[in-house]
Amino acid sequence: MTIKVGDKMPSGTLTLITKDGPQKVTADEYFSGKKVVLFSVPGAFTPTCDAKHLPGFVEQAANLKGKGVAKIACLSVNDAFVMKAWGKAQNTDDKVDMLADGNAEYTKALGLDFDASGFGMGTRGQRFAIVVENGVVKQLNVEAKGEFKVSSAEYVLGQL
Repeated sequence: MTIKVGDKMPSGTLTLITKDGPQKVTADEYFSGKKVVLFSVPGAFTPTCDAKHLPGFVEQAANLKGKGVAKIACLSVNDAFVMKAWGKAQNTDDKVDMLADGNAEYTKALGLDFDASGFGMGTRGQRFAIVVENGVVKQLNVEAKGEFKVSSAEYVLGQL
């Protein structure tokens, strides 16, 4: 079942990329007590994700934080080392947290996974953005197949 506005974010564990290396973090601790923008990409270094999606959130980080967003997180079904390299390549620094969901467990818990086997990529996450306040979904923007509109940083900024 797909998560919807008003739902509590599912429990689960993600890998947060930090300066000290990969750290396990529970969804409950990550989303509790603050406003978070979580966006998902089908894959690190893939064309739209690398050229538009992640860079948009890096560029708009100060504006999003100016609207009360405490954390901005990029979620992808990639391993922690790929997410670390991608974050470094995109200069995410303290602007965007890179969250690895290597086995797609959290993405599946959200109900926002899809089968990309036809592209040789296995299970992946759909392109989406969620505004979470104190662990509850306030906005849910899931892209139509092949689109990049409602999950962009600019679109989310307009919702805040």
